[in-house]
Amino acid sequence: MMERIGFLVTRHNVMPENILGLTFTRNAAEEMRIRLIPVLGELAQRVTLSTIHSFCHYLLRSEGKVFEIISGKEQINLLRNLMKRKRLDMSVGTLLREISLAKNNLIGVEEFKALYESDKLMSKVANIYESYEKEKAKKYLLDFDDLLVETYTLLSTDDSIREKYSERYQHVLIDEFQDTNPVQLEIIKLIVDHENSAEKSYWITGDDWQSIYSFAGASVNNLLNFQKTFRQSEIFILNINYRSTPQILRACQNLISHNVRKIEKTLKTDNPEGDEVIVLESSSEEGEALSIVNEVRELTERRGYQYKDCAVLYRANFQSRTIEETFSQMKIPYHIENGLNFYQRSEVRHLLDYLRVISSPDSDDGDDALKSILNVPNRYISRKFVQELTEFSSKQNVHLYEGLKLLPVDLPYLRINVKNFIKLMSPLVDFAPNLEPSEVIQTLRNELDYDRWCTDEDVPQPDDAKIANLNQLQLSAARYSSIRDFLEYTDSFDEQMSNDKEGVALMSVHRSKGLEFPIVFCIGLVEGITPTKKGDIEEERRIVFVAISRAMKILYISYSHTYLGQAAKKSIFIDEILGTAQAAEAS
Repeated sequence: MMERIGFLVTRHNVMPENILGLTFTRNAAEEMRIRLIPVLGELAQRVTLSTIHSFCHYLLRSEGKVFEIISGKEQINLLRNLMKRKRLDMSVGTLLREISLAKNNLIGVEEFKALYESDKLMSKVANIYESYEKEKAKKYLLDFDDLLVETYTLLSTDDSIREKYSERYQHVLIDEFQDTNPVQLEIIKLIVDHENSAEKSYWITGDDWQSIYSFAGASVNNLLNFQKTFRQSEIFILNINYRSTPQILRACQNLISHNVRKIEKTLKTDNPEGDEVIVLESSSEEGEALSIVNEVRELTERRGYQYKDCAVLYRANFQSRTIEETFSQMKIPYHIENGLNFYQRSEVRHLLDYLRVISSPDSDDGDDALKSILNVPNRYISRKFVQELTEFSSKQNVHLYEGLKLLPVDLPYLRINVKNFIKLMSPLVDFAPNLEPSEVIQTLRNELDYDRWCTDEDVPQPDDAKIANLNQLQLSAARYSSIRDFLEYTDSFDEQMSNDKEGVALMSVHRSKGLEFPIVFCIGLVEGITPTKKGDIEEERRIVFVAISRAMKILYISYSHTYLGQAAKKSIFIDEILGTAQAAEAS
């Protein structure tokens, strides 16, 4: 894309101000700017390079739109109040997702209400959607989806403004086009003016085989139907792969051939032949992790690879737990790429702190843990109160848990909340030596309505990550008969070993997009996990395509006969990758 911009400026004398380059993340936009400087020098600063949302923000401001962006906290509080008023039994995150998807598909309030008039639950969502828009309008607030909707509305209803930006940006370039949603496509269509483009150009890059963000509103149809939308366009298939061996490319091709809805292309490479795809079959998740350890040792000790050459990719974040535990036990250095280790994830860490208070209320560790969980879930306990508790306990020469039972609390609501906390904890503390950690975790999840609390503000992800992590925590705890033994185990992880940037990289497939590694392990290929039960099968296949196409030299795919403590069936994708399943026919 940077070469294209350089070509326009240096070879065709295009003014840098007439070029618009769009991408999807701020980091990507900044990287584009950095990469453009060696090509254009000072002229690079005159090219508009931006995320789509930032560009819309700039356009609206430039045209005199008065607004402020609603903060995440303000947005959550507003929706939560509306939900309470309408008695809607739904997480705030789920509600946000429904409203966001509606806006990304240009479904306004009235259309949304009409769509769901016979659905009692979604009718309440529609009413909240309407109230949410009215409340924001009163205060001149926009959310991030509004930036897109308002820009589309302005460009589609005011010809003079549309022509102004169409005339200014005569050359439009868009990266990762497969990640665009419907409203973004409509904005692009209005700016590009593709029906009258003799002196103009539009240039996009995209790969429909890597369209994996439908949960965030992206539509693969934007790319699949590109030539229908932009009738004067030409498509250039870039099918030369400079990354992977012929064997890995063949596996990628085999897999994606089973998708019906795709742009046909045949991947090619001049890279030398390499290893055939290796399948690791195990009886359990633990066995799967051990087989990966054995392969990593073979690769590093005998074949000259380094730990950092290896990556373990999984469909859902909870799958890291068993790999992390096994790597730690076997002294294999690793790190979670741009993420937290399993036992450091907030929803997991808070429950472990509850266990610490229950197990050792009269210890310094118990004091630290109590400070962490006293307002988890929200009991409206302030830092000031925690400080008062700390000072009071120190004067009484007791630990914080005992101090909490003795501390006079004046405010009625706070007194009630503290009383309820002690009521929950007291029997657990009293009988701690006889309690199994898995049962205590389940009790806490039930009594605290913990699952709802820790996911309430999250827009659902494809793997319902936090709930899955909680389930994994319980599975891990079930191996121990005492809370202290379990805590000793979770505390035993070598932080240096598990945060080694020179170690094996562990990450979800979504996180791996755009990266590459000499060796890739694509794990957990069992039905119900990869593919998920509720996922679109063609997108699930594209997700696996992204995973295996990260590999440069050697690709492993693995599965086990039991998963999450239950019998598991090998994923259909394994035979597809190996070329032993019949390919789909285009309809």
